[in-house]
Amino acid sequence: MESSKKQLPATKTVFKECGACSHTFAHILNREFGNPNELTELALNPLAGGIMNQSQQCGMIWGAALAVGAESYRRHKDQGLATAVAIRATKELITSFEKRSKTVNCGEILGYSLSNILGIARLMVSTTLKGMENSKCFDLAEAWAPEAIQSAKEGLDQTDITLTEKPASCASEVVRKMGGSEEEILMVAGFAGGLGLSGNACGALSAAIWMQTFQWCRKNPGKIPPYFKNKPAKRILKTFKKLTGAELLCEKITGQKFENINSHATYLKNGGCEELIDGLAATALMPEGS
Repeated sequence: MESSKKQLPATKTVFKECGACSHTFAHILNREFGNPNELTELALNPLAGGIMNQSQQCGMIWGAALAVGAESYRRHKDQGLATAVAIRATKELITSFEKRSKTVNCGEILGYSLSNILGIARLMVSTTLKGMENSKCFDLAEAWAPEAIQSAKEGLDQTDITLTEKPASCASEVVRKMGGSEEEILMVAGFAGGLGLSGNACGALSAAIWMQTFQWCRKNPGKIPPYFKNKPAKRILKTFKKLTGAELLCEKITGQKFENINSHATYLKNGGCEELIDGLAATALMPEGS
């Protein structure tokens, strides 16, 4: 007898299987580019909910940006060009997402913050009543997925970039200091300047959380990283807030919104955010239980 249950659309099916919006979009774009990488995708889970439930940039963008960075690494032997293209492509993702959702922030999409128990409870109740596949997040994922793929491809094809400085990424510097490979360093390049130089929540913070979780995943094959009880990620966030006075936005931390890839590279070359980058990397590398 043929089942009468309606089959979920592809994106919603993937979302259900992955469980986190950040994981979902890295999964989708990586496979679009023929570059699946389950551990790096799984390690994105803590960036759902707007970075550790801080209600900042939606995890869908973080996941898509990581996949774009990985693809830029594959396309370009020159690390500087790969960095620049990843940042440019992430900027295209930001533009596309904001056009679709009218905001990039998780809390504004949902209409409430997930940074407290009441917000999390509200999300759980809403999901239970409506069904996961009918939630606002699932609907947005379904609508944005083809647009994300298109904007990622268009951004990656934009290689005619005027460079007066060697391209650099604050997020990549954190991963470099954590012992990341050249590929891992490039994966997070687009996180720079609050995602594609957009001035939103700090990309170096997200890179540190992702890399620490990725290292955990490699040490614990077959296991899913803890979400609510992710002590190392919480420790990174605590260090970050201490160093920035609890300010999350790149634009406010740096006192500027970067005009382009060159201005961000100059800022880093002159020691910008050096203390923050070093502090995040050192905290992320602390032994478990310390």
